[in-house]
Parts: sequence; C-alpha cells; structure tokens
Amino acid sequence: MFFSVITVSYNSQSTIRSAVDSVLAQRGVELDYIVIDGASMDGTVDALRGYGSRIAQLVSEPDEGIYNAMNKGIGRARGEVVGILNSDDFYADDGVLAAVAKVFEDGTVDCVYGDLDYVDEADTSRVTRAWRSRPYCQGVFQKGWHPAHPTFFVRKSVYDRFGVFNDQLKIAADYEFMLRVLEKAQCKSVYLPKVMVKMRTGGASNRSISSILKANWECFQAWRLNGLGVFDGMSAILQKPARKLKQFKL
Repeated sequence: MFFSVITVSYNSQSTIRSAVDSVLAQRGVELDYIVIDGASMDGTVDALRGYGSRIAQLVSEPDEGIYNAMNKGIGRARGEVVGILNSDDFYADDGVLAAVAKVFEDGTVDCVYGDLDYVDEADTSRVTRAWRSRPYCQGVFQKGWHPAHPTFFVRKSVYDRFGVFNDQLKIAADYEFMLRVLEKAQCKSVYLPKVMVKMRTGGASNRSISSILKANWECFQAWRLNGLGVFDGMSAILQKPARKLKQFKL
C-alpha cells in the first residue's frame, strides 16, 4: 500500500532526526515522505537535506501556522493513505505502517487510529502518560473522548470529500477534523490496539494554562462549526480533563 507521511517542522533541530528516522525505518509499505518546514532558522533544514532523496518532497518556506503547513503536505500527497507525524514525535517501532496497511486492506475503512505514549523530553524511554483509545461509536465525543491525532491515518479520499484542516483554528484543528469526519460524516473507522507513536511532552496545546484554555475553547468552537449540539460540545470539554488524568503515570 502507498502511504504519504507528512512531517511539519520549524526550528526542530533537536528532534527532527528521530522523527525522520522512525518514518524511513518503516517496512513493508511504499512510502511517499513529505516534510514541510516553516523556513527554520536553526540547523533543521541542513539535517533534512542530509537525507537526500529518501525524503521524497522537502519544502522549506514561511507558512501561516502548523495546520496551514499540514494542508500544504496534504495537497502534495500522492499516497492512498495519509499519516501526519509531528517533528518532535516518532513512530514506536518499524512495523506501524505495515500494521495500519493491513487494516486498510478492507476497502470500506476510511480511518485507522491507535494508542500513543507521551514520553519524557530528555529521556524518551520513560513513559509519562499512556493514551489508550477505544473503538469509535456515535456520541462518544460528547463524553470527552477523541483519538490521538498523531495515530490517525486517513484515506486521501476522505480529505478530498470532507476537506482539510481548518487553519483558522490554531491549536485544535486536528480535533475539529476528527470530529468532522467521525461524528458528523460518520466515516468508517477502525481502532488498532497498538502503541503507534511516542510523543514528547510540551506540545502546543498543553505547554501552558493559556494554551490549554485556548485549546478547549477551540474544541468547543469545533462543535459549532460543524452544526453539532452546543450542549454536547460543552459536555465534551468538561469531561476531557478527567479522561486525561487517568492517562498519567504516577
């Protein structure tokens, strides 16, 4: 199966190699690897150029934020299935894409997602939070649930039918997209109970109290933008923190 994997980077010199290496190590699939860099000013671009043609498409230019850059990558994607891996994340092992491809052999499946481990920024062998998902059923978003976006693989045709990321949302456009395709459009999804991605702590949505508040407001706005129930959206936002607390390693 032909996969397009998109990595978006900006001044990611300290982490970019682990992300790229984890993608290029994937076995058993045909890979179209796309890196969209936001005109980094550190050594990120030099590190990326060192991979040569192993990165199929490398673009480094100013953008209008992370989701704008992701949309650029989606526009360039040639694969049947698209995955997005952030520059400070990495795949948990070399068989992630092959496991996902096996599920997509069922031509009726639109989306596949799995589990994610948050890891210590300095010691990535130390898991600080374990995000374990579940099969989707209608209404579960209202209970504060949603998939971990870095594990969310989508057929390119889903983007073609239902649109890309709403880049007016600066922190929670990934949540809005998943709400749109799962809860509103009812695309067929499959949960793969496997840790797919290791994510370093300190991402844009949880690096400060103000970021957390903004992310929750944008998640609430996602319900309104999709014409879904406002009270359901409020319920989702109120229940999200309790779900997160259960994930932390004490």
